[in-house]
Amino acid sequence: MYCETYGTGKPLLMIHGDNGSISTFSDIIPAFTDDYKVIVADSRAQGKSKDLTDSISFEMMADDYAALLDSLHVDSAYVIGWSDGGINALLLAMRHPEKVKKIASSGANLWPDSTAINGKDWLSAKKEYEQNKDRIKLGDQDKRNWKLFMMDWTQPHINPKSLNAIKCPVLVMSGDHDLIKKEHSKIIAQNIPKSNLWIVPKSGHGILFEHRRKFISTIKDFFDRPFQANYSY
Repeated sequence: MYCETYGTGKPLLMIHGDNGSISTFSDIIPAFTDDYKVIVADSRAQGKSKDLTDSISFEMMADDYAALLDSLHVDSAYVIGWSDGGINALLLAMRHPEKVKKIASSGANLWPDSTAINGKDWLSAKKEYEQNKDRIKLGDQDKRNWKLFMMDWTQPHINPKSLNAIKCPVLVMSGDHDLIKKEHSKIIAQNIPKSNLWIVPKSGHGILFEHRRKFISTIKDFFDRPFQANYSY
């Protein structure tokens, strides 16, 4: 698993989205390096990290990140996850609760159908599936891209009640016209015992790109202050 670290201080793990890489956070990392040791990696089968399996799951990637923290001798870390990385962050806290201090999860979903994902985006993914499901995949990159697509098309499958296992504070973030439905983000927040919800006005899925300064300042505030239920953003 390819990894880079920046800065010194409290450990902060950043997890990118589908078919992304460390570069996702290139404009975010410098804002945290004065107070945090930023740990950022290419997830399995993405960027410079390889994967030789026939299929992939969010659970596998969450376990990868727990193993990465172990290899760096990090007992627990703050975590920022965007999109698929937001899912990985939640699963990391569920499967390895001792590894997570606080989470900021942006644009995560618990299941992959149109009750979670806005209709236009879901239909676009369905069209891509129908057009490519029988096509012979040629070359490693083509096979890898299809494997990642199929993960998002068929996963995750997280029961909302299972989020009760998350003991650390979580900031659940969603754009007001995110590809993840606002109602779905509310379900996530409602089922995490210590959660705050931030629905970002005039934002799509990429809050970290569209509202970078506010994204950074809000997460810093959430990480710095003691958790407060019903805190309003």
